[in-house]
Amino acid sequence: MTDFLNAAKSQNFTFTTSTNRYIVGPTAELRLPFGLGVEVDALYRRFSYNGAGGISGITTTLTTTETTSNAWEFPLLVKYRFPMKIARPYVDAGVAWDTLNGLTQAVTSTVAGITSKSSTSNPAELSNSTSRGFVLGVGLDIKALVIHISPEVRFTRWGAQHFVDPNGLLHSNLNQAEFLVGITF
Repeated sequence: MTDFLNAAKSQNFTFTTSTNRYIVGPTAELRLPFGLGVEVDALYRRFSYNGAGGISGITTTLTTTETTSNAWEFPLLVKYRFPMKIARPYVDAGVAWDTLNGLTQAVTSTVAGITSKSSTSNPAELSNSTSRGFVLGVGLDIKALVIHISPEVRFTRWGAQHFVDPNGLLHSNLNQAEFLVGITF
C-alpha cells in the first residue's frame, strides 16, 4: 500500500522509483491456548530506483544511476484470535528486522562527450543496510477445508531509513502499510 522509497526531482537531478507490489515468503506460527499464537515471517520484495541529472557550463556533465536491491523483512509477532467458528478476526503486534542484499548501482557519466561506466554496492544515498521497527496488524483467519486463508492489513514503523539522499530528493519510508494474504495449512 506504500512505496518502499519516495523520490523527487530538482532543477538539475531527478530520482524515479519502482517498488514491486508483491511481497512473498514463508510464514510459521506456533498456536497456543486461549487464541494466542506466535508468528515469524521471512518476507521478500525487490525494488529499484534511477537517478538522472546534469550540470551545464563550460562542459556539460550528465550522470545516470540505476540501482536495484532485494529487501528481506523478518517480523516476529504475537497474535490473538477472537473466538469464532469459521472466520476468526485477529490482531497481532511485534517487532521486525529488515535488511538489504544484492544492492548494486550502475553509474554512467558523460563529461565533454566522454562516457564512463562504473558500479558500486555502496551508493552515496545508502544510510543503513539494516533497520528494525514495530509492527501492528489486523486480519481475518478463514478456515477452508484444510487450509487457512488470512488477509491482513499490517503497519510497520521503521526506526531508521535505508536511503537518504544528501540533496533530499530520495528517502525510504519510515511508515510502511501492507495488505498481505497468508495461506497456511
